[in-house]
Amino acid sequence: MGEWPTPGSVGMIPLVSRRSGTLAGRCRVPGDKSISHRALMTAAIAIGRTTIEGLLEGEDVLRTADALSALGVGVRRHDDGRWSVDGVGVGGLVEPSTILDMGNSGTGARLMMGLVSTHAFNTHFTGDASLVKRPMARVARPLERMGASILARSGCRLPLAVMGTAEPVPIEYELPVASAQVKSAILYAALNAPGETIVIEPQATRDHSELMLKYFGATVASEPFGTGGRTVRLTGLAELQARDLRVPSDISSAAFPLVAAAITEGAHVTLEAVGTNPLRIGIVDTLREMGAAIRIENERRFGEEPVADIAVKGGALRAVDVPANRAPRMIDEYPVLAVAAACASGTSRFRGLGELRVKESDRLSAIADGLARCGVDVEVSGDDLMIEGTGRPPRGAATIATHLDHRIAMAFLVLGLVSQEPVAIDDGSPIQTSFPDFVPLMRALGAAIETRA
Repeated sequence: MGEWPTPGSVGMIPLVSRRSGTLAGRCRVPGDKSISHRALMTAAIAIGRTTIEGLLEGEDVLRTADALSALGVGVRRHDDGRWSVDGVGVGGLVEPSTILDMGNSGTGARLMMGLVSTHAFNTHFTGDASLVKRPMARVARPLERMGASILARSGCRLPLAVMGTAEPVPIEYELPVASAQVKSAILYAALNAPGETIVIEPQATRDHSELMLKYFGATVASEPFGTGGRTVRLTGLAELQARDLRVPSDISSAAFPLVAAAITEGAHVTLEAVGTNPLRIGIVDTLREMGAAIRIENERRFGEEPVADIAVKGGALRAVDVPANRAPRMIDEYPVLAVAAACASGTSRFRGLGELRVKESDRLSAIADGLARCGVDVEVSGDDLMIEGTGRPPRGAATIATHLDHRIAMAFLVLGLVSQEPVAIDDGSPIQTSFPDFVPLMRALGAAIETRA
């Protein structure tokens, strides 16, 4: 079967999944990646020591921890798995003596750009082969309006330098495209700027930054804007206070065992302590529309974030038409949702997926190409994805190129668990960025996933 490498392993990890028996059990997926980044960054600029439980220890978040250390913040992991952060206060970061290598993390890079942009020093950023292809102009534009200067290579891509400003100014900025990363970069920059900064988003996106900043004492308010949008207001130069916190399990990671169970006849899986923020659970709503038997149990809160256990039973699914305005609530879950659609009866249509083209890979193309290789009828029309399901498991019998994308890797391993023939992926190492224990966790539920020589 082969041993699953520990986080930080290098080299390609070819994996193969094959039809399994039923999936059953209770499990807890890793901490929420979005919240983990924000927990570290907010604690870094608070006054005092913050203790964090449940922090995701994937490579993306570890890069953020390393970057904060380079910026003068005391970040430490303890033997019991908790993390402590000794904050330096708003405006208290120091110029790093090294280049900040953000690895594969678009969230870490973009939010960190915002955080340093209103400090009067220069910060250099780089990333891996995937991250240096991703556009940063959407973040650079508002930060430059606040007084920073961004020097980047063509296409405003990494490597780049953020030359922070000593005199930041608050702005009112309407996002051209709904993006929680851009919104959050502006809010983190605004913490060290005087006055009120206003961000207007055309569609409401995940509000983890607002909730986290409010939990630490920032003055943040939001109100509806237009049809489905929102206006967020933050008053700068507040003094944040350290607060101990727990990170919920990541709904984006939970989506993989969730879908695996939903498409496996007779499966019964419960996912514990999953974040159920209303702006993140589009995948649950969509699977329910497809006929999945899902229950939300034991609802509670971790700080400002809602949390619950999610129980799912496997069974037949039907096609679904997902509107474009739901995309911000489940943008990271489309790769594995496409797997569910491939196993459902009828033609599913996912609308307004243009944002998938600028993720860790061109996810829209990667999903379509991978499904086609597995014998699924699929079509991309503009920013829409159509998937023809037959109500039976697809053929499989393919090797999928992951393009250094962790979600593409995990999605097609899930497909292989029900397909007629095994499905292989060329490289599972990107999974380490968000879900280091994915393979052992899935094996514990009964999944047949193996490493290949």
